[in-house]
Amino acid sequence: MSLTPRISYEEELKKNVDLKDSDIQILREWCNKQPHLPKITDSELALFLHSNYYRLEPTKNTIDAYYTVRTHVPEFFSNRDPLGSKSLREIMKVVAEIPLKTTTKDGYKILFCKLLDIDPSHYVYNDGMKYFSMVLDYWLYTEGTGIGHLILIDMENVSFGHAGRLSPMGLKKFLYYLQEALPVRLKGLHFMNTSAVMDIILNMMKPFMKKELMDVLHVHSTLESVAKFIPLEVLPTDVAGKAGFTKDLHEEYIKKIEDHRAWFLQDEINGRVNEALRSGQSKNVTDLFGVEGSFKKLEID
Repeated sequence: MSLTPRISYEEELKKNVDLKDSDIQILREWCNKQPHLPKITDSELALFLHSNYYRLEPTKNTIDAYYTVRTHVPEFFSNRDPLGSKSLREIMKVVAEIPLKTTTKDGYKILFCKLLDIDPSHYVYNDGMKYFSMVLDYWLYTEGTGIGHLILIDMENVSFGHAGRLSPMGLKKFLYYLQEALPVRLKGLHFMNTSAVMDIILNMMKPFMKKELMDVLHVHSTLESVAKFIPLEVLPTDVAGKAGFTKDLHEEYIKKIEDHRAWFLQDEINGRVNEALRSGQSKNVTDLFGVEGSFKKLEID
């Protein structure tokens, strides 16, 4: 099977009139002075630069955060073999993470997330976040920059039992990655078909959310509310849309992830930091997130 090619730097230049070779060169020279970082392509640098609206210093921070988190959070970013990992194969039966083919009216790309298996005992948060990261990786690898991105989570099948399988530290790690490291212009975090369990989950998330993320957080209890931001017809057919059934769209994307297996295996070798080579103080997971034992475990009967 042939590996899908990464979107090229030349394609990014055509898409983005504000993208300048001179800025890429500045970042390239900076990266060369950061021996702990892996090799980064020009198209990847374009992605980081675009996500930070072409501001160089924030871009440098995002680059370092991106590779550092992927190194120190192995529960999300290690053992990502889509064919060989039993836990990944299991979570693919439980959750669907689907980049939709049609954008919003503003041109924002949409990642649609939904529970397929409603049994809470089958849901493993870390594995769900691992598959989420893999879908995002493939999406950005093949499509590159976008005007903006939305995450839409369908809460229809989420119960109190699922909330009880979340941990504050797990949410803190994910929200740190989302806010500090993910190279996209996040224009919205939407939850649809919400119920009382949403209050519990939001209360766990809010301590780790910056104002910028809170400002684009939207909780929808009705389809009319969703439609103010996202045209309903772009959603899966079983979720009031016309895009095809969630199960079919999910299987289609799993195939793309499987075909991309070689990249995921290589990324785990070449796409991480080497703390031994970091100038100054090396970092570890405690530096990034604190001590896990400092959180009380949520218990829901």
